[in-house]
Parts: sequence; C-alpha cells; structure tokens
Amino acid sequence: MGRAKEPSSVARSEDERIENSPSEIRVRASARTRSAKEIVMRVIPGSVANPFIRAHHYSGKVVNNSKLHFGVFLDGQLHGVMSYGPSLDKSKIIGLVEGTGWNEFLELNRMAFDAVLPRNSESRAISMSIKLLRKYAPQVKWIVSFADACSCGDGTIYRASNFVLTGIKENMNLAELPDGTRIHKMTLASNPTTPRKELGGLTFFDVTDGTYNFKKYLDYVGAKPIPGFQLRYMYFIDPAYRKCLTVPEIPFSRIDELGAGMYKGQKISLKERRKLSE
Repeated sequence: MGRAKEPSSVARSEDERIENSPSEIRVRASARTRSAKEIVMRVIPGSVANPFIRAHHYSGKVVNNSKLHFGVFLDGQLHGVMSYGPSLDKSKIIGLVEGTGWNEFLELNRMAFDAVLPRNSESRAISMSIKLLRKYAPQVKWIVSFADACSCGDGTIYRASNFVLTGIKENMNLAELPDGTRIHKMTLASNPTTPRKELGGLTFFDVTDGTYNFKKYLDYVGAKPIPGFQLRYMYFIDPAYRKCLTVPEIPFSRIDELGAGMYKGQKISLKERRKLSE
C-alpha cells in the first residue's frame, strides 16, 4: 500500500521514514513544527504526478493504468502524490464484493511522499482523497490497495486509515533479476508481446510459449522470487458494500501469526514494534 527510494509497498506510512543526512534531519525537525492540517490536496495531471512518483516511490516506477492523481501540497509546493486507477486484473478483483459494477471500485496503486510533510500527513491525505471521491465520483463504492511486505511494509498506513484487511498471500509474483532489478508478474502479463531488455529483445510470450507461466520466465532469465507477503486492504466508501464482501475479514493479529510483518523493509512483527514504541 513510498518516500525517498530505498531497498525496501505500495506506500510508506508516516512512521516508516528513513532520513539520515544532516539536511534530511533538518527537514524533519522543521516538519515537526508543522501540522498535517496545513496540507492541501489538488487533482494533478500524470505529467506532474509520474515524475514525482519515479523520484520518491521506493520502486521508482509508475503504474501505467493510473488515471486519477492527487497532489499533496504544503506552502504551494508538491510534496506527495496519490494515484488511483482500475486494477490490472479488474475482472478478478471485482468479485471481492458481490454486486459491484464495473466502474464502482478503484485501486490506490501508488503513494509517494517526500520528507518535508508534517507527521501524519499520509493518513490525512488518504482521508482527503476519499472525501473527494465521495463527493465527485459517487459511483465509486470501495477502494482496494496492496501492501508489499516483500520490500517495504505490511500496511501500517492502511490500518491507521480504517482499511479492512482481506488478504495475506505469500509472494509468488515478485522477483529479482540478476542485475538487482525487481519485476512483478503483472508487469509482464499486462504487456506480454513487448520486447524486453532482460530477455535480449524477446517478449514474455516468446519465452513462455504464449502462456502466462511466470516460472518459465524466471528460469529463462535467471531471476529469483523475493520471499515475503502481499497484503490486501480495502476501504468501503459506501458502508453498505462491506456487507457484500465475498472473502473473510482478517484480524490484524493474523499478520504476526503468519510471520508477514515488515517495517522499513525489515522483517519485524507488530508485537515487536509495539514494544519498541513503549
């Protein structure tokens, strides 16, 4: 469900920041004197949102089907971006809530913030974006987003924003290439006939005999799956749709039971984090 790039999901929460240089420390000290209530949100074009995401999201990548971008501003300057769009595997995700229309849900597929914003700005930005969706896109009934507990975190920001946990899945779709680049199966599946550099100009379909067999791709290119979990969170803009959920709601305690906890790119349980904050 990122700030400055680091070797560590979809988003980093307000307590998942890493600032080590003297300049970054000064920025954070200044931010502590400000309030998250000072941030302003505006709709921005992809031409503005995408360069910011590439610069500040841990993956360094954008999601090509993002259609709606919210900019988070402080003192007139852009310091955060949230991008929404249809899920890549929309036909599968729509079945999570019975009776959902084709255009009645969105995926929050990128959040990127720099170190300038005050504490709690991320959760406030999520709340602001939901209010805007409720007002200007009333057809959207619920939101889905994913936390990457293979590389970044297990969704602290979603839990703080009253999202419901509906899935914890061991990673089978994210891998690291020999050069250290990380790639998700959905990236390949959404562009299976596009020539790829790591395949010497061949396409995904070329090396998998026209199938979506991720393992064939991994074996061909010499990539290795990244251990960890993917967590699925959902927010119901229309509370009535929560009753139509077709999968069980999962208690947050299950994250520790499955060993799926991650914070700042490091494996650590929720229980251990609570002890550290005491």
